[in-house]
Amino acid sequence: MQATAYTYDDATRSGSVLLDDGTPLPFDAAAFDAGGLRLLRPGQRVRIELEGEPGAGDGAADGSAEGRRIVLITLQTL
Repeated sequence: MQATAYTYDDATRSGSVLLDDGTPLPFDAAAFDAGGLRLLRPGQRVRIELEGEPGAGDGAADGSAEGRRIVLITLQTL
């Protein structure tokens, strides 16, 4: 899945991305480290891998980001 880097804190190696529908989704240091990145700038296109079911966190089945967790984030390559 593709997304856009929204925030990134290099001290904690965590931040958030915006899905293509505008939904923000946070990522932790483990997801950042799994992708092998050293730095991430807001606005960069990234590829993410998710774990969990859409809507599992709030009981919704609308495909929202709730209940999903980023397990890998890396740069999008063409």
